[in-house]
Amino acid sequence: MQPSGLPDLVCLSHLRWNFVFQRPQHLMSRFARERRVFFVEEPAWGPGATSLKVVRSPEGVWVATPHIHVEGATQVTPDPPPGTRVAPELLMAIQRELLGALLADHGVDDFVLWYYTPMALAFSEELRPRAVVYDCMDELSAFSGAPPVLLQREGELLRRADVMFTGGHHLYEAKRERHPNVHPFPSSVDVPHFAKARQGFPDPVDQASIPHPRIGYCGVIDERMDLALLEAVARARPDWQLVMVGPVVKISQDSLPRLPNIHYLGGKRYDELPSYMAGWDVAMLPFARTQATRFLSPTKTPEYLAAGRPVVSTSIRDVVRPYGELGLVRIADTPEAFVRAVEENLAQSREEWLPRVDAFLSRLSWDHTWSGMKGHIDQAAAGRPRWNLESASESQQPDM
Repeated sequence: MQPSGLPDLVCLSHLRWNFVFQRPQHLMSRFARERRVFFVEEPAWGPGATSLKVVRSPEGVWVATPHIHVEGATQVTPDPPPGTRVAPELLMAIQRELLGALLADHGVDDFVLWYYTPMALAFSEELRPRAVVYDCMDELSAFSGAPPVLLQREGELLRRADVMFTGGHHLYEAKRERHPNVHPFPSSVDVPHFAKARQGFPDPVDQASIPHPRIGYCGVIDERMDLALLEAVARARPDWQLVMVGPVVKISQDSLPRLPNIHYLGGKRYDELPSYMAGWDVAMLPFARTQATRFLSPTKTPEYLAAGRPVVSTSIRDVVRPYGELGLVRIADTPEAFVRAVEENLAQSREEWLPRVDAFLSRLSWDHTWSGMKGHIDQAAAGRPRWNLESASESQQPDM
Protein backbone atom coordinates (compact mmCIF):
# COMPACT_ATOMS: atom_id res chain seq x y z
CA MET A 1 0.00 0.00 0.00
CA GLN A 2 1.18 3.50 -0.77
CA PRO A 3 1.90 6.20 1.84
CA SER A 4 -1.40 7.74 0.74
CA GLY A 5 -3.13 4.63 2.07
CA LEU A 6 -4.56 3.94 -1.38
CA PRO A 7 -4.09 0.68 -3.27
CA ASP A 8 -2.04 0.67 -6.45
CA LEU A 9 -3.87 0.65 -9.79
CA VAL A 10 -3.10 -1.94 -12.49
CA CYS A 11 -4.66 -1.11 -15.86
CA LEU A 12 -4.88 -3.72 -18.65
CA SER A 13 -5.39 -2.00 -22.01
CA HIS A 14 -5.73 -2.78 -25.71
CA LEU A 15 -4.54 0.79 -26.46
CA ARG A 16 -0.91 1.84 -26.31
CA TRP A 17 0.18 4.60 -23.97
CA ASN A 18 2.16 6.52 -26.60
CA PHE A 19 -0.34 6.12 -29.43
CA VAL A 20 -2.97 8.84 -28.99
CA PHE A 21 -3.43 10.79 -25.74
CA GLN A 22 -7.04 10.09 -24.91
CA ARG A 23 -9.33 8.81 -22.16
CA PRO A 24 -6.99 6.19 -20.60
CA GLN A 25 -4.06 8.61 -20.54
CA HIS A 26 -6.09 11.43 -19.01
CA LEU A 27 -7.46 9.19 -16.26
CA MET A 28 -4.34 7.17 -15.45
CA SER A 29 -2.21 10.35 -15.31
CA ARG A 30 -4.53 11.73 -12.66
CA PHE A 31 -4.56 8.52 -10.64
CA ALA A 32 -0.74 8.55 -10.78
CA ARG A 33 -0.72 11.80 -8.80
CA GLU A 34 -1.96 9.94 -5.73
CA ARG A 35 -0.87 6.32 -6.14
CA ARG A 36 1.27 4.03 -8.26
CA VAL A 37 -0.27 3.20 -11.63
CA PHE A 38 0.86 0.33 -13.88
CA PHE A 39 -0.43 0.48 -17.45
CA VAL A 40 -0.03 -2.90 -19.17
CA GLU A 41 -0.21 -2.81 -22.96
CA GLU A 42 -0.80 -5.53 -25.52
CA PRO A 43 2.37 -7.32 -26.69
CA ALA A 44 4.91 -5.98 -29.16
CA TRP A 45 6.75 -8.40 -31.44
CA GLY A 46 10.32 -8.51 -32.68
CA PRO A 47 13.96 -9.45 -32.07
CA GLY A 48 15.39 -10.01 -28.62
CA ALA A 49 14.33 -12.19 -25.74
CA THR A 50 10.73 -12.43 -24.59
CA SER A 51 10.53 -10.00 -21.70
CA LEU A 52 8.57 -7.15 -20.17
CA LYS A 53 9.74 -3.63 -20.91
CA VAL A 54 8.78 -1.22 -18.12
CA VAL A 55 9.32 2.53 -18.38
CA ARG A 56 7.92 5.46 -16.42
CA SER A 57 6.08 8.04 -18.50
CA PRO A 58 6.47 11.78 -17.94
CA GLU A 59 3.05 11.67 -16.26
CA GLY A 60 4.37 9.22 -13.65
CA VAL A 61 2.63 6.12 -15.01
CA TRP A 62 4.61 2.86 -15.18
CA VAL A 63 4.05 1.58 -18.74
CA ALA A 64 4.65 -2.16 -19.19
CA THR A 65 4.90 -3.69 -22.67
CA PRO A 66 5.28 -7.46 -23.14
CA HIS A 67 7.89 -8.11 -25.81
CA ILE A 68 7.44 -11.39 -27.68
CA HIS A 69 10.49 -12.86 -29.41
CA VAL A 70 10.10 -13.51 -33.13
CA GLU A 71 12.76 -15.62 -34.80
CA GLY A 72 14.44 -13.73 -37.64
CA ALA A 73 12.65 -10.43 -36.98
CA THR A 74 14.67 -7.26 -37.53
CA GLN A 75 12.36 -4.68 -35.94
CA VAL A 76 9.70 -4.37 -33.27
CA THR A 77 6.10 -4.24 -34.55
CA PRO A 78 2.76 -3.79 -32.75
CA ASP A 79 1.33 -6.87 -34.47
CA PRO A 80 2.86 -10.28 -35.19
CA PRO A 81 4.85 -10.22 -38.45
CA PRO A 82 3.23 -12.12 -41.33
CA GLY A 83 3.71 -15.85 -40.94
CA THR A 84 4.25 -15.65 -37.18
CA ARG A 85 2.21 -18.25 -35.33
CA VAL A 86 1.91 -18.39 -31.58
CA ALA A 87 -0.73 -20.59 -30.01
CA PRO A 88 -3.25 -18.45 -28.07
CA GLU A 89 -2.77 -20.62 -24.98
CA LEU A 90 1.00 -20.05 -25.10
CA LEU A 91 0.61 -16.30 -25.60
CA MET A 92 -1.76 -16.07 -22.63
CA ALA A 93 0.65 -18.10 -20.50
CA ILE A 94 3.51 -15.73 -21.41
CA GLN A 95 1.43 -12.66 -20.57
CA ARG A 96 0.28 -14.22 -17.30
CA GLU A 97 3.86 -14.93 -16.30
CA LEU A 98 5.10 -11.46 -17.25
CA LEU A 99 2.23 -9.77 -15.43
CA GLY A 100 2.89 -11.83 -12.31
CA ALA A 101 6.57 -10.90 -12.45
CA LEU A 102 5.68 -7.20 -12.80
CA LEU A 103 3.54 -7.29 -9.66
CA ALA A 104 6.15 -9.23 -7.70
CA ASP A 105 9.10 -7.09 -8.81
CA HIS A 106 7.32 -3.87 -7.84
CA GLY A 107 5.78 -5.19 -4.63
CA VAL A 108 2.22 -4.75 -5.85
CA ASP A 109 0.26 -6.65 -3.22
CA ASP A 110 -2.73 -4.35 -2.76
CA PHE A 111 -4.28 -3.01 -5.93
CA VAL A 112 -7.32 -2.12 -8.01
CA LEU A 113 -7.51 -3.96 -11.35
CA TRP A 114 -8.82 -1.82 -14.23
CA TYR A 115 -9.83 -3.35 -17.57
CA TYR A 116 -10.18 -1.64 -20.94
CA THR A 117 -10.51 -4.94 -22.79
CA PRO A 118 -12.29 -8.09 -21.64
CA MET A 119 -9.71 -10.13 -23.58
CA ALA A 120 -7.20 -9.44 -20.81
CA LEU A 121 -9.19 -11.76 -18.52
CA ALA A 122 -7.45 -14.71 -20.18
CA PHE A 123 -4.17 -13.90 -18.39
CA SER A 124 -5.39 -12.05 -15.29
CA GLU A 125 -8.40 -13.95 -13.95
CA GLU A 126 -6.36 -15.55 -11.17
CA LEU A 127 -5.40 -12.19 -9.65
CA ARG A 128 -7.06 -11.10 -6.43
CA PRO A 129 -7.38 -7.29 -6.50
CA ARG A 130 -9.08 -5.09 -3.94
CA ALA A 131 -11.65 -4.14 -6.60
CA VAL A 132 -12.25 -4.72 -10.33
CA VAL A 133 -13.14 -1.84 -12.70
CA TYR A 134 -14.38 -2.15 -16.28
CA ASP A 135 -14.17 1.10 -18.22
CA CYS A 136 -16.09 0.30 -21.40
CA MET A 137 -15.02 2.98 -23.88
CA ASP A 138 -16.56 1.38 -26.99
CA GLU A 139 -18.52 -1.65 -28.13
CA LEU A 140 -15.33 -3.48 -29.13
CA SER A 141 -17.23 -6.47 -30.50
CA ALA A 142 -18.55 -4.24 -33.33
CA PHE A 143 -15.08 -3.52 -34.71
CA SER A 144 -13.82 -5.46 -37.70
CA GLY A 145 -11.51 -8.30 -36.69
CA ALA A 146 -12.92 -8.51 -33.15
CA PRO A 147 -12.28 -11.97 -31.66
CA PRO A 148 -15.43 -14.13 -31.63
CA VAL A 149 -14.82 -14.89 -27.96
CA LEU A 150 -14.89 -11.20 -26.96
CA LEU A 151 -18.58 -11.15 -26.03
CA GLN A 152 -18.15 -14.23 -23.87
CA ARG A 153 -15.18 -12.63 -22.16
CA GLU A 154 -17.17 -9.45 -21.57
CA GLY A 155 -19.90 -11.47 -19.89
CA GLU A 156 -17.28 -12.97 -17.58
CA LEU A 157 -15.84 -9.53 -16.83
CA LEU A 158 -19.28 -8.09 -16.07
CA ARG A 159 -19.80 -10.84 -13.51
CA ARG A 160 -16.45 -10.09 -11.92
CA ALA A 161 -16.42 -6.28 -12.03
CA ASP A 162 -17.33 -4.32 -8.91
CA VAL A 163 -17.99 -1.14 -10.87
CA MET A 164 -18.43 -0.38 -14.57
CA PHE A 165 -18.09 2.89 -16.48
CA THR A 166 -19.20 3.63 -20.02
CA GLY A 167 -17.67 6.08 -22.50
CA GLY A 168 -21.02 7.63 -23.44
CA HIS A 169 -24.71 7.83 -22.60
CA HIS A 170 -25.85 5.66 -25.50
CA LEU A 171 -23.43 2.92 -24.46
CA TYR A 172 -24.70 3.26 -20.89
CA GLU A 173 -28.25 2.70 -22.07
CA ALA A 174 -27.14 -0.50 -23.80
CA LYS A 175 -25.22 -1.83 -20.79
CA ARG A 176 -27.13 -0.63 -17.74
CA GLU A 177 -29.28 -3.76 -17.47
CA ARG A 178 -26.20 -5.98 -17.53
CA HIS A 179 -24.49 -4.70 -14.39
CA PRO A 180 -25.85 -3.46 -11.04
CA ASN A 181 -23.20 -0.74 -10.60
CA VAL A 182 -22.70 0.96 -13.99
CA HIS A 183 -22.19 4.71 -14.49
CA PRO A 184 -21.93 6.85 -17.65
CA PHE A 185 -18.83 9.01 -17.99
CA PRO A 186 -18.79 10.53 -21.50
CA SER A 187 -15.66 11.94 -23.07
CA SER A 188 -14.42 15.04 -21.29
CA VAL A 189 -11.92 17.76 -22.13
CA ASP A 190 -8.94 19.71 -20.81
CA VAL A 191 -10.39 23.13 -21.64
CA PRO A 192 -7.32 25.27 -20.82
CA HIS A 193 -5.12 23.09 -23.05
CA PHE A 194 -7.29 23.41 -26.16
CA ALA A 195 -8.36 27.00 -25.46
CA LYS A 196 -4.77 27.97 -26.32
CA ALA A 197 -5.88 27.65 -29.96
CA ARG A 198 -8.04 30.76 -29.52
CA GLN A 199 -4.95 32.84 -28.80
CA GLY A 200 -3.49 32.05 -32.19
CA PHE A 201 -0.35 30.08 -33.01
CA PRO A 202 2.21 30.22 -35.78
CA ASP A 203 1.15 27.53 -38.23
CA PRO A 204 3.03 24.23 -37.88
CA VAL A 205 5.44 23.76 -40.76
CA ASP A 206 3.45 21.00 -42.47
CA GLN A 207 0.22 23.04 -42.32
CA ALA A 208 1.57 26.50 -43.08
CA SER A 209 1.45 26.21 -46.87
CA ILE A 210 -2.13 24.90 -47.00
CA PRO A 211 -4.55 27.62 -48.20
CA HIS A 212 -7.77 28.65 -46.48
CA PRO A 213 -10.52 27.82 -45.83
CA ARG A 214 -9.33 24.78 -43.91
CA ILE A 215 -11.73 22.12 -42.66
CA GLY A 216 -9.86 20.05 -40.09
CA TYR A 217 -10.11 16.64 -38.46
CA CYS A 218 -7.97 15.39 -35.60
CA GLY A 219 -7.96 11.80 -34.40
CA VAL A 220 -7.44 8.23 -35.47
CA ILE A 221 -8.23 7.54 -39.14
CA ASP A 222 -9.65 4.04 -39.19
CA GLU A 223 -12.67 1.97 -40.22
CA ARG A 224 -15.01 4.41 -38.49
CA MET A 225 -14.21 7.21 -40.95
CA ASP A 226 -16.70 7.91 -43.78
CA LEU A 227 -14.10 8.11 -46.53
CA ALA A 228 -16.76 8.38 -49.25
CA LEU A 229 -18.22 11.45 -47.53
CA LEU A 230 -14.76 12.95 -47.17
CA GLU A 231 -14.07 12.48 -50.89
CA ALA A 232 -17.47 13.82 -51.94
CA VAL A 233 -17.04 17.00 -49.89
CA ALA A 234 -13.55 17.52 -51.30
CA ARG A 235 -14.83 17.11 -54.87
CA ALA A 236 -17.83 19.38 -54.26
CA ARG A 237 -15.64 22.20 -52.97
CA PRO A 238 -12.15 21.99 -54.49
CA ASP A 239 -11.40 25.43 -53.03
CA TRP A 240 -11.71 24.02 -49.50
CA GLN A 241 -8.73 22.26 -47.91
CA LEU A 242 -9.52 19.17 -45.83
CA VAL A 243 -6.78 18.72 -43.23
CA MET A 244 -6.55 15.24 -41.65
CA VAL A 245 -4.37 15.10 -38.54
CA GLY A 246 -3.91 11.63 -37.07
CA PRO A 247 -2.50 8.15 -37.61
CA VAL A 248 -4.01 5.73 -40.15
CA VAL A 249 -4.85 2.53 -38.29
CA LYS A 250 -6.03 -0.91 -39.44
CA ILE A 251 -7.08 0.29 -42.88
CA SER A 252 -4.99 0.40 -46.02
CA GLN A 253 -3.38 3.65 -47.07
CA ASP A 254 -4.68 2.78 -50.54
CA SER A 255 -8.27 3.13 -49.28
CA LEU A 256 -7.80 6.84 -48.48
CA PRO A 257 -9.20 9.32 -51.01
CA ARG A 258 -6.34 11.14 -52.72
CA LEU A 259 -7.24 14.59 -54.01
CA PRO A 260 -5.19 17.79 -54.18
CA ASN A 261 -7.29 19.39 -51.44
CA ILE A 262 -7.12 16.52 -48.93
CA HIS A 263 -4.00 16.67 -46.75
CA TYR A 264 -2.90 13.79 -44.49
CA LEU A 265 -0.47 15.17 -41.92
CA GLY A 266 -0.02 12.05 -39.76
CA GLY A 267 -0.17 11.65 -36.01
CA LYS A 268 0.82 14.50 -33.70
CA ARG A 269 1.66 14.83 -30.02
CA TYR A 270 -1.11 15.93 -27.66
CA ASP A 271 0.69 19.19 -26.89
CA GLU A 272 0.83 20.02 -30.62
CA LEU A 273 -2.90 19.72 -31.32
CA PRO A 274 -3.96 23.28 -30.34
CA SER A 275 -1.47 24.73 -32.82
CA TYR A 276 -3.07 22.75 -35.66
CA MET A 277 -6.64 23.55 -34.60
CA ALA A 278 -5.77 27.25 -34.36
CA GLY A 279 -5.25 27.29 -38.11
CA TRP A 280 -8.61 25.71 -39.03
CA ASP A 281 -11.71 27.61 -40.06
CA VAL A 282 -14.07 24.72 -39.25
CA ALA A 283 -13.55 21.35 -37.52
CA MET A 284 -15.28 18.17 -38.64
CA LEU A 285 -16.26 14.71 -37.42
CA PRO A 286 -16.90 12.75 -40.65
CA PHE A 287 -17.72 9.41 -39.04
CA ALA A 288 -19.57 6.68 -40.87
CA ARG A 289 -22.83 5.48 -39.35
CA THR A 290 -22.04 1.82 -38.74
CA GLN A 291 -22.05 -0.71 -35.93
CA ALA A 292 -18.52 0.43 -35.06
CA THR A 293 -19.72 4.00 -34.44
CA ARG A 294 -23.10 3.22 -32.90
CA PHE A 295 -21.82 3.89 -29.37
CA LEU A 296 -19.06 6.35 -30.25
CA SER A 297 -18.63 9.37 -27.99
CA PRO A 298 -15.89 11.36 -29.76
CA THR A 299 -13.41 13.07 -27.46
CA LYS A 300 -12.77 15.57 -30.23
CA THR A 301 -16.22 17.17 -29.93
CA PRO A 302 -15.51 19.13 -26.73
CA GLU A 303 -11.84 19.57 -27.72
CA TYR A 304 -12.81 21.31 -30.97
CA LEU A 305 -15.25 23.52 -29.08
CA ALA A 306 -12.69 24.39 -26.41
CA ALA A 307 -10.39 25.44 -29.26
CA GLY A 308 -13.14 27.80 -30.48
CA ARG A 309 -13.66 25.94 -33.74
CA PRO A 310 -17.21 25.59 -35.15
CA VAL A 311 -17.96 21.93 -35.78
CA VAL A 312 -19.83 19.81 -38.34
CA SER A 313 -20.47 16.16 -37.48
CA THR A 314 -22.37 13.26 -38.90
CA SER A 315 -25.28 12.10 -36.75
CA ILE A 316 -23.36 10.17 -34.13
CA ARG A 317 -25.86 9.79 -31.33
CA ASP A 318 -23.65 11.09 -28.51
CA VAL A 319 -22.83 14.14 -30.65
CA VAL A 320 -26.45 14.82 -31.64
CA ARG A 321 -27.34 14.71 -27.96
CA PRO A 322 -26.34 17.02 -26.37
CA TYR A 323 -24.18 19.05 -28.81
CA GLY A 324 -26.50 19.09 -31.81
CA GLU A 325 -29.66 19.59 -29.78
CA LEU A 326 -28.09 22.57 -28.01
CA GLY A 327 -27.02 24.16 -31.29
CA LEU A 328 -23.32 23.88 -30.47
CA VAL A 329 -22.53 21.52 -33.39
CA ARG A 330 -24.13 21.30 -36.83
CA ILE A 331 -25.23 17.80 -37.87
CA ALA A 332 -25.10 16.57 -41.47
CA ASP A 333 -24.87 13.14 -43.10
CA THR A 334 -25.02 13.61 -46.88
CA PRO A 335 -22.30 15.38 -48.86
CA GLU A 336 -24.75 18.14 -49.81
CA ALA A 337 -25.84 18.70 -46.22
CA PHE A 338 -22.26 18.55 -44.96
CA VAL A 339 -21.14 21.20 -47.47
CA ARG A 340 -24.09 23.40 -46.51
CA ALA A 341 -23.32 23.04 -42.79
CA VAL A 342 -19.67 23.97 -43.33
CA GLU A 343 -20.76 27.02 -45.32
CA GLU A 344 -23.06 28.07 -42.48
CA ASN A 345 -20.23 27.68 -39.98
CA LEU A 346 -17.90 29.74 -42.14
CA ALA A 347 -20.48 32.52 -42.32
CA GLN A 348 -21.67 32.52 -38.70
CA SER A 349 -20.73 35.11 -36.12
CA ARG A 350 -19.05 33.58 -33.08
CA GLU A 351 -20.02 36.37 -30.70
CA GLU A 352 -23.26 34.65 -29.70
CA TRP A 353 -22.09 31.06 -30.21
CA LEU A 354 -18.86 31.07 -28.17
CA PRO A 355 -20.43 32.16 -24.85
CA ARG A 356 -22.91 29.27 -25.13
CA VAL A 357 -20.03 26.90 -25.89
CA ASP A 358 -18.09 28.13 -22.87
CA ALA A 359 -21.12 27.84 -20.58
CA PHE A 360 -21.52 24.20 -21.61
CA LEU A 361 -17.80 23.39 -21.32
CA SER A 362 -17.66 24.91 -17.83
CA ARG A 363 -19.35 21.74 -16.62
CA LEU A 364 -16.79 19.43 -18.25
CA SER A 365 -13.28 18.51 -17.17
CA TRP A 366 -11.16 15.38 -16.91
CA ASP A 367 -10.55 16.33 -13.28
CA HIS A 368 -14.29 16.14 -12.63
CA THR A 369 -14.58 12.83 -14.51
CA TRP A 370 -11.62 11.37 -12.64
CA SER A 371 -13.00 12.50 -9.28
CA GLY A 372 -16.38 10.92 -9.99
CA MET A 373 -14.80 7.62 -11.01
CA LYS A 374 -12.49 7.66 -8.01
CA GLY A 375 -15.46 8.01 -5.68
CA HIS A 376 -17.12 4.89 -7.09
CA ILE A 377 -13.85 2.93 -6.98
CA ASP A 378 -13.01 3.93 -3.42
CA GLN A 379 -16.49 2.92 -2.35
CA ALA A 380 -16.13 -0.48 -4.03
CA ALA A 381 -12.70 -1.05 -2.45
CA ALA A 382 -13.63 0.17 1.02
CA GLY A 383 -13.57 -2.54 3.63
CA ARG A 384 -12.23 -5.16 1.24
CA PRO A 385 -9.44 -7.29 2.71
CA ARG A 386 -5.94 -6.67 1.44
CA TRP A 387 -4.77 -9.64 -0.66
CA ASN A 388 -1.13 -10.40 0.02
CA LEU A 389 0.55 -11.91 -3.02
CA GLU A 390 3.43 -13.35 -1.02
CA SER A 391 1.21 -15.17 1.47
CA ALA A 392 -1.06 -16.30 -1.35
CA SER A 393 1.91 -17.73 -3.21
CA GLU A 394 3.11 -19.53 -0.10
CA SER A 395 -0.34 -21.00 0.52
CA GLN A 396 -0.26 -22.54 -2.92
CA GLN A 397 3.04 -24.34 -2.33
CA PRO A 398 2.74 -28.13 -1.89
CA ASP A 399 3.27 -29.55 1.57
CA MET A 400 6.76 -30.96 2.11
